[in-house]
Amino acid sequence: MEVVDIDARAAKLGINWSQVNFDSIQLPPGEDFGIESDDEAVYHDDQSEFDTGFGNIIVVDHLPVVPKEKFEKLEGVVKKIYNQLGVIKENGLWMPVDPDTKMTLGYCFIEFNTPQEAQNAKEKSHGYKLDKSHIFAVNMFDDFDRLMNVREEWEPPQARPYVPGENLQKWLTDDKARDQLVIRSGPDTEVYWNDARQKKPEPVHKRPYWTESYVQWSPLGTYLVTLHKQGAAVWGGADTFTRLMRYQHSMVKLVDFSPGEKYLVTYHSQEPSNPRDASKVEIKVFDVRTGRMMRDFKGSADEFSIGGPGGVAGASWPVFRWAGGKDDKYFAKLSKNTISVYETETFSLIDKKSMKVDNVVDICWSPTDSILSLFVPEQGGGNQPAKVALVQIPSKVELRQKNLFSVSDCKMYWQSSGEYLAVKVDRYTKTKKSTYSGFELFRIKERDIPIEVLELDNKNDKIIAFAWEPKGHRFAVIHGDQPRPDVSFYSMKTAQNTGRVSKLATLKAKQANALFWSPTGKYIILAGLKGFNGQLEFFNVDELETMATAEHFMATDIEWDPTGRYVATAVTSVHEMENGFTIWSFNGIEIYRILKDHFFQLAWRPRPPSFLTAEKEEEIAKNLKKYSKKYEAEDQDVSLLLSEQDREKRKALKEEWEKWVMQWKSLHEEEKLARQNLRDGEVSDVEEDEYEAKEVEFEDLIDVTEEIVQESM
Repeated sequence: MEVVDIDARAAKLGINWSQVNFDSIQLPPGEDFGIESDDEAVYHDDQSEFDTGFGNIIVVDHLPVVPKEKFEKLEGVVKKIYNQLGVIKENGLWMPVDPDTKMTLGYCFIEFNTPQEAQNAKEKSHGYKLDKSHIFAVNMFDDFDRLMNVREEWEPPQARPYVPGENLQKWLTDDKARDQLVIRSGPDTEVYWNDARQKKPEPVHKRPYWTESYVQWSPLGTYLVTLHKQGAAVWGGADTFTRLMRYQHSMVKLVDFSPGEKYLVTYHSQEPSNPRDASKVEIKVFDVRTGRMMRDFKGSADEFSIGGPGGVAGASWPVFRWAGGKDDKYFAKLSKNTISVYETETFSLIDKKSMKVDNVVDICWSPTDSILSLFVPEQGGGNQPAKVALVQIPSKVELRQKNLFSVSDCKMYWQSSGEYLAVKVDRYTKTKKSTYSGFELFRIKERDIPIEVLELDNKNDKIIAFAWEPKGHRFAVIHGDQPRPDVSFYSMKTAQNTGRVSKLATLKAKQANALFWSPTGKYIILAGLKGFNGQLEFFNVDELETMATAEHFMATDIEWDPTGRYVATAVTSVHEMENGFTIWSFNGIEIYRILKDHFFQLAWRPRPPSFLTAEKEEEIAKNLKKYSKKYEAEDQDVSLLLSEQDREKRKALKEEWEKWVMQWKSLHEEEKLARQNLRDGEVSDVEEDEYEAKEVEFEDLIDVTEEIVQESM
């Protein structure tokens, strides 16, 4: 039925559409009145999630057989175990009793809110050892029907035809070696190829209302995650971006991937009805590929609010810190006086207990190894010094410790390859009225992990920013007073001195408050964001020279592409004007600029690490001219094509203009007689040869300057 027919029928029946609450309309079960759902996948998924059968009931066998007086105690023990694995419905635990002996029968039925919770409880508790004599045997209630109806004769299972899935790494094989980026503006989420040769982005995929808050790439670029009221979803591919999996977590606010993309952590917090109470937090850990929930954590926001770079609703994020590497073997959570380290084989605590560390306030993993760094501030009014320690996991052996005195604050920075750890230490002066800063530099890969102390030339300088060079041994520091602080570069090893930190150079009076290294090192952007209005300086650290200076007025974000060839600067909707992004080359040449109203987010698609060895990469760098000839020829072809396209465009515009002029001349000629009649027969048109052209010269004295010239001898 057409919309016009519906409106006409409503008007005939006297129905006012504006007063109809469509949400209140409930169709009979199974009835669609001939109107098919526009998302059958969602319909079928929802049917499976909210099945009205017995899929949410488990049967727990091998329980102790107890008399009536111990029944309540046993029921409490069972509830305590299974309340950690899901939400048990009210009166959802039933433990049968022998009517003759009044003893329990050794098994019980437990009903959860959802089949997913029941399945998770079965998987987690099957084989649970209550004591030496009672090991749980857990089955789904629905399995009993299936097991009771097994045929007497065995039948071989039917082989399903193999259906190849989409290659999720296909985007890495782009013949133009381009990178993808995702942007969000208004209701739209769009994925583009960054086509620098064409000096414009090439659209890949666009979808309105794809997410209800933000999107996030997985660490290796395989997945794109979106957030919804029902939970999170991951999408993949080079251009189709089909949905691969959904993760049920109502009103999810934040997500985080493990480094190897095996697990997805989702976060939800609920504001309390009483403002004096803390927010309630629920965190779930899912297997990315299967969608299975591996474990969930619940508590108040206060339990998840210690340490961490950022937070929401009072809780720090990310709550769980993942150990470095692709194995995704360990993750840690910081609590009051406690560090809880979990292993992902069973998702339980290592050695079944947490590490007790009094007053610990921050932890940080090595990006490549299972080494955990931790910071403990001073205690007892300064009688017990602060300390930074390195702990090996899973052995929990302390590898190194450094005591620190008169400490105001401390911040830990790991270098991306895990070779160095820089600890920025803010210390009180003797008068306790001010502070000064310095660095404790740990050489992780060297014997006994030596520590070196670095102080700035002027130790009273305030440290504004610090950043390690990726895959390198250098670091940069912005220090001094605003609005023109200094920028210094240091190296952990030089040709003259391989074992001590050395200063390479100091750049004086720079309009910068943020540092952005290229992912490949060597190049860095000294950026002045916020109050500095988007000042940009593209700097070559190898040559210690400025390649270019530029400005992206009101820039709020800067992000390098994963190859280090291009960098994006963006103005998000924090500012009302000039929303959009600009793509620059590594050496500061503006490639193109895109303006987008209500622009919220830009994120480059990460690339997985290269399979090339360090020796092979070094060989390619040495023979770069040989490899670059091919791409220079392609660039020249593209340049010629663009020039030809420009010529064709100009030619088309000229032809369009001439056609428009001829149309108006023709119309003018057709209306000549009508104009003559309007003027009582007088000819109003004047031919070009009736005009008389005259040249007039006009002189004006602008300035007079007198200069005495002395004759040379």
